[in-house]
Amino acid sequence: MGSNLIDYERTLYPEIEPYETGMLDVGEGHQLYYERVGTPGAKPAVFLHGGPGGGMAPSHRRQWNPEKYDVLLFDQRGCGKSLPFAEIEHNDTWRIVEDIERLREMCGHPAWQVFGGSWGATLALAYAQKYPERTTEIILRGVFLGREKEKNWLYSYGASEIMAEQWASFSGHIPEDEHGNLVKAYHDRLTSDDEATRLAAAKEWSLWEGSVATLLPNEDLMADFAEPAKAVPFARICARFFLNDFYLEEGQLLRDAHKLKDIPGIIVQGRHDICCPPTSAWELKQAWPEVELRIVHDAGHAASEPGIVDGLVRATDEFAGRIP
Repeated sequence: MGSNLIDYERTLYPEIEPYETGMLDVGEGHQLYYERVGTPGAKPAVFLHGGPGGGMAPSHRRQWNPEKYDVLLFDQRGCGKSLPFAEIEHNDTWRIVEDIERLREMCGHPAWQVFGGSWGATLALAYAQKYPERTTEIILRGVFLGREKEKNWLYSYGASEIMAEQWASFSGHIPEDEHGNLVKAYHDRLTSDDEATRLAAAKEWSLWEGSVATLLPNEDLMADFAEPAKAVPFARICARFFLNDFYLEEGQLLRDAHKLKDIPGIIVQGRHDICCPPTSAWELKQAWPEVELRIVHDAGHAASEPGIVDGLVRATDEFAGRIP
C-alpha cells in the first residue's frame, strides 16, 4: 500500500484456523456458513462483514485476542460459502438481523459483542437497536446509515467528483439515457438472464466499490474485487439493497440511536473515507453521545489499512476484560 504517515503499533493477531465450522439452515431455502475462532467459553463476539454481499476473509478472524474471545463469523445470505450462491430472494436487513439472533442462540451466548464495518456497521446498529439486551458492546468501522444522502453520495454525485476516472468507467458501462438511476440500470443487468451481461455488470460494480475503499491504490484488493466469486454476489445483493433503501425507513438508525445509550461503543472512522464519509459517524455520535468516535487521520475505508487495523484491535482489546 505504500508508506504510512504514522507508524502504528497494533497489527492483526496471528493467523488462526476455526475450531468449529458448519452450516445453519435459517429457512426460506437459505443456509449460512459459519465459523468459530478463539477460545470456547471466552468473551463472545460476532463479526458482521460488509457489502451487502461481501463475505468473510481469513484476516477477519484476527481482529480479536484469541485467548480472550470466542468469535463467531458468518457469511450472510447469498454470500461467500452460504447457499444459495448470490441469492437475492428472501434476503433483506431484517431477515439477517434474525439470522444473527439464531446464531447467538445456536452458540448459547446470553449476549455478545457486535462488530461490523461499512454495511456491517449498518447491520450492527439495526441488530443492537432491536436486541439491545443481547448486545454487550458495539465496535463500528466506516459508518454507513443507509440514508438517501449516503446512497446518492456513492452512486449519484459525491464520490464521483473524487474518483473521476473510476466513475467514468462505472457510469460508462450504462447507456447515457439510463444515467438517471444507475443503481436500477445495474440491477436490471445483474438480474439478466444472460450470464455475460450479469458478469460484466458485476465486475464494473465491484471495481467501483473497490476503488473507493482505500486511501492509496491497492492492486491486490482490486484484483480480489474483480474475481467473479466475489463480484457476482457482492454486486447483485448490494444493488438489490440499494434499490430497496436497505429495508430501512429514512433516518431510522439515527432516530432509534437512543436505544443504544446503555451499550458501550467505539467507532473507528477513516478521515479520508470516500465510500462512507465521516459525516455519518459524526451524526451518529450526536445521536448516541455515549459512543467514542476515533478518527484515523491517514486512512480511508478499508479494514486492511494500517490505522484502521490499529484502531479496531485496540477497541477489541479494551473490551476484552469487560464483564457486562
